[in-house]
Amino acid sequence: MAYLRALCCIGLCFAVAACTSSSALEQQSPPPDATVVPIGLGWSKSSINTVIFRHSPLVTGNGKQYASFYDADGRVVLAERESASNTWRLAASQYTGNAADAHNTISLGVDGNGIVHIAWDHHNNDLNYAQTLSPGSLQLTARRKTDGERESRVTYPEFYELANGDLLLTYRVGGSGNGDVVLKRYNSAEGKWCTLQSNLISGKSAKAPITQNAYTEMNVDLHGTIHLGWVWRRTPDVQTNHDVCYAKSSDGGKTWTDSTGRPLSLPITDANCETAVSIPENSDLINQTTLAADDAGHPYIATYYKTPDNPVAQIRIVYNDGNGWKTSQVGDRHTALNLGGGGTKRIPLSRPLVLVNSGELPRVHVIFRDEERGARVSIASTDNIQSGHWLIRDLTRESYGSWEPSFDPVLWRTRGILNLFLQNVDQLDGADNQVRTDGPVPTMVSVLECKP
Repeated sequence: MAYLRALCCIGLCFAVAACTSSSALEQQSPPPDATVVPIGLGWSKSSINTVIFRHSPLVTGNGKQYASFYDADGRVVLAERESASNTWRLAASQYTGNAADAHNTISLGVDGNGIVHIAWDHHNNDLNYAQTLSPGSLQLTARRKTDGERESRVTYPEFYELANGDLLLTYRVGGSGNGDVVLKRYNSAEGKWCTLQSNLISGKSAKAPITQNAYTEMNVDLHGTIHLGWVWRRTPDVQTNHDVCYAKSSDGGKTWTDSTGRPLSLPITDANCETAVSIPENSDLINQTTLAADDAGHPYIATYYKTPDNPVAQIRIVYNDGNGWKTSQVGDRHTALNLGGGGTKRIPLSRPLVLVNSGELPRVHVIFRDEERGARVSIASTDNIQSGHWLIRDLTRESYGSWEPSFDPVLWRTRGILNLFLQNVDQLDGADNQVRTDGPVPTMVSVLECKP
């Protein structure tokens, strides 16, 4: 907290938006001790640097924080700063990516030895993976394999840090509407990868000949339990997203159960998975939920969708308090989304990020960007999720275009400090390899720091 107060506020202002019509939503002044620290100029003609499934664009390890992004030329940039410093050291690597396709993100992980692991530029292609040459280095090795198993047709690689210094790596093999989920583990002591699950969630439906894929997100809680949430998609059309599902593992990903402890045979399919909330197709259900867990190991899943009695998609938290699954609506939106079609969508509402403060009475936060609020960075918080009362405030005065929230998970888990990756970006609707010829110039990549 002390070092945050010492930081100078660089271009950050707060705006309290007008009250909505929801009686369960109150307006409050923004949280104290927040600031923006710039890193460098990045590609802004697509949302590739800011999509929510970047896990992680920021990550802390060995007393340093690392960041990554594509620069104006599509080069992979790696950045580093000492803890509590405002000064970043940057290095443009030897690697480039297709920055016009927002699927092709950069993901980082830091192992227990301080080595940074990086995966980049994936949309149904061979795995691109490297490591830094040594702890504290920003120089990357040549491309490497992990253990060589199922490393083609890769999309959405994500790293997750374990308490003992090991890493998990998960990604999809296959395409939208027909893909499997792979789970691997890096042994930090031995410097080796192994495949835990070559097919954790199968795209083969029990309702043959239907195929689908799971858009997943994980969280590792304080007890080491791995929580896994996902949305099914039946075809490349976003309208075919359906259901929010859940599984967990208490042995590092070897075996899996539902929320009640019922063992799940692997691979998990739509025949044996646990459906936290049943949502039909054509419900404006967004893919790639986010997931958090409280000190008791209770999961919280953030998403948005519409219901038969409300044609406007609302941000919702699907959570399990130990007595079954429940939902809590966050705010009261008034603008319909009408999601449909393939490719990366230009959506007026970002996918929401859910975070939970440690404590006997967990405080739940939801971070999002909504054009109804001027496309600012917004945060909603509640001390009692069952009450349905949320306090909402805007963290920036400026619009951030097609930005979505992503953060440093290690800093949040270990110190309760929120570091958001921040950049004003553009995104064409349904376009995976196109950008506006008159598109925006490179914009500043920054970190928004606060302690909600």
